[in-house]
Amino acid sequence: MSLGIGELLLILVIVFVLFGAGKLPQVMQDIGKGIKGLKKGLREEKKPEQFEKTEEK
Repeated sequence: MSLGIGELLLILVIVFVLFGAGKLPQVMQDIGKGIKGLKKGLREEKKPEQFEKTEEK
């Protein structure tokens, strides 16, 4: 299932209405940081020492 141009424009308009023009860059920056953090977390594998430290807490 892929999104066409019409669907993307509709989503963009809804986001624009909900957040307004002033907050939109900040919202997109926060989304970008979240995606970057998710990718970083998926790349890193926990080592056995890290599991032991988390269990002690």
